[in-house]
Amino acid sequence: MTVIDQIYQEDKASTGHPRVLALANQKGGVGKTTTAINLGTALAAIGERVLIVDLDPQGNASTGLGIDRRSRSCSTYDVLIGEAPLRDAVVPTAVPRLHIAASTMDLSGLELELGSTRDRAFRLRDAIAGLNPVAAPDSDYTYVLIDCPPSLNLLTVNAMAASDAILVPLQCEFFALEGLSQLLQTVEQVRSTLNPNLSIHGIVLTMFDSRNNLSNQVVADVRQFMGAKVYDTMIPRNVRISEAPSYGKPVLVYDLKCVGSEAYLKLATEVIQRERELRTH
Repeated sequence: MTVIDQIYQEDKASTGHPRVLALANQKGGVGKTTTAINLGTALAAIGERVLIVDLDPQGNASTGLGIDRRSRSCSTYDVLIGEAPLRDAVVPTAVPRLHIAASTMDLSGLELELGSTRDRAFRLRDAIAGLNPVAAPDSDYTYVLIDCPPSLNLLTVNAMAASDAILVPLQCEFFALEGLSQLLQTVEQVRSTLNPNLSIHGIVLTMFDSRNNLSNQVVADVRQFMGAKVYDTMIPRNVRISEAPSYGKPVLVYDLKCVGSEAYLKLATEVIQRERELRTH
């Protein structure tokens, strides 16, 4: 029995007016955290007010944005167990208009702590719902990006129950489609039980190497399988993207002119374009 099967069904309430996107893929090493950090930075660079919610116990999104572990006195763990509002866990980053709710290893025990609590799948949804109304208008967030752990557990279910849509980073490797099928089944299950409005915003192909025949074949297969859901923008394999987190910086701050930075700026533009199309339909 999956964690979703064990959760009581509830109607989904409004999550307020920021657009909430979960970056999810149960496979590790596909670029979820890298995409959360750099898409968030790119959105902030073009004028959006962005909050990244770090739901991975490893806390790599927090570290990658320069948030020292010793300064995470209030984290997403405190929010999900009900001891603090989300605003209390939010800290600014070095990037203007980009904030983060950092995580700690305490998150790894959340599933055991919440047990069979009736609202356990909706802790994050309810926390985000209270985010903007208590803020001054000029500090309202327009986007919330949730960095999910590499597993389909209660943390990921919370992210999906709280989100308007899922953004799926997909590495250009041999087993890419196999993992994607499992993720799509989970999204369908969440949609039918916890969040009827959940959709796939798009699939971003990461670690693309144009010189590699396998990369090109994976791109062709994913585009054939998922069609228009796949973003036009692909994130290339780029050493600057790999180096940036060790300096506690997004790649757009570390090296704005590298091909990785250019790709994430294009992706941000494409995300906003899809948002406009959704609003007009």
